[in-house]
Amino acid sequence: MLSLEMGDNMLNKIEELSRNIVDYSIDVKSKEKVLITGPFEAKTLIKSLITKIIEKGGIPFVKLTDNSIQALLLEKTNDDRIKELVNHSKFEVDSYDSFINIRYVTNDFEQINVNPLTRKKIGDASKKIDYIKINKRKWVLLNYPSTTDAYKAKMNSTNYQEYAFDVMTFNYREMEEMVKPLKELMEKTDKVRITGKDTDLSFSIKKISIIPCCGKANLPDGEIYTAPVKNSVNGKITYNVDSPYNGNIFRNVCLNFKDGKIVEAKCNGDNEKLNEIFDTDEGARYIGEFSIGLNPKIMHPMGDILYDEKIIGSIHFTPGSSYEDASNGNESSVHWDLVLIQRDEYGGGDIYFDDVLVRKNGIFVLPELIHLNYHLK
Repeated sequence: MLSLEMGDNMLNKIEELSRNIVDYSIDVKSKEKVLITGPFEAKTLIKSLITKIIEKGGIPFVKLTDNSIQALLLEKTNDDRIKELVNHSKFEVDSYDSFINIRYVTNDFEQINVNPLTRKKIGDASKKIDYIKINKRKWVLLNYPSTTDAYKAKMNSTNYQEYAFDVMTFNYREMEEMVKPLKELMEKTDKVRITGKDTDLSFSIKKISIIPCCGKANLPDGEIYTAPVKNSVNGKITYNVDSPYNGNIFRNVCLNFKDGKIVEAKCNGDNEKLNEIFDTDEGARYIGEFSIGLNPKIMHPMGDILYDEKIIGSIHFTPGSSYEDASNGNESSVHWDLVLIQRDEYGGGDIYFDDVLVRKNGIFVLPELIHLNYHLK
C-alpha cells in the first residue's frame, strides 16, 4: 500500500478533491444522507469527506471495505446470500441520497475464483435496485491510489500518488464548457465511421442523446458518450488496450459485427472465455455505448478502465447494456468498456461524422473542436 505519510501538497490535494466531490460531483444539500464506501487505506480522504459533508449540512455514513474479504464472500455466495444482498442494496437506495464509492486496487486477480454464474445471479437479482442507484441517485466513483496502481502505471508510488490526485482534481467545470461544441456536432450526426489498424466500423447515432462526462460520476473523468442505433453497427474493430474482466485479462480483442450483433469475437488469448462473456445474455452481443476520451492528463493505459476509457485520443465501444440517459434499448448484465487509442504512437485511426473527418490519429481537425486537443495540437 502507498505510504499514508503525506506532505502538505498531498494533504491540500485531498482537501481539494473532497471539496470538489461534495460541492460539485454530488452537490450535497442540507439533510441529504451520504454513504461513503471505501477502504481503511483511504481514511485521510474519508475523514476530509465527512467534514465537508457536515459543513454542507449533509449527514455522512461510512462503510469500510476489504478486497480479499469481498472476494471470499463472493466465492462463498449462495442463493440465500444473494437474496440478502438484494435486501441490503434496497435498504441503501431507500436510505441514502448520494453515494461516494472509493475503490482500492490491490490485485486484479483477487476475484478470479468467483463463479461467473454467481455474478450473473447477483446481477439479475439486483438489476432493478442497481437501476435506481445509477439513474435515480447521485453518486461518484474513484480509485484511491495504491501500489498496484502505481505498478500498472509504471510509476513509483510517490509519483503515482501525485499523478492520481492531480488527475482527479482536474478543472472539470472548464471541461464542461469546452466540450459543448462537440456535443452540438454529435447531436446533428447520423452516421459515424471509425477506421484504424484492423478496424473499419460504421454505425448510426441518430436521435440518441449525447452525454458529456465532466467530473460528476467518475473521478478521473473526461469523455462524451452516446450509443449506436442498436442494429446499425457493421464492420470490424480491433481494440489495442488490454482489458481486465472478472479476473481475466484480454488482449487485442477483435469484434466483427453484422446488423448490430457481434458475430465473431477473438483475442490474443482465451477465445472461449472471451465468448462466454458475450454469451452471458442476448444483449451482451450488442453495443450499449460509444464514447470519445477527452482527458489530456491521461495519455497511456494502465489496465484500469476508470482511467483508460478517459485517455485523450481514444474511443471506447462497449458491448452490453446502454445507459438510461443515452439508451438504444439494449439491455444486458454486461457493460464492458473496451478501448481503442487512435493517436499516432498507438497505430493511428480516424473518426468521421457523416463522411466528414472529425478526428485524425487522435487529434480533432475541425476548427470548432481543436481546443479539445489541449497540448496535442
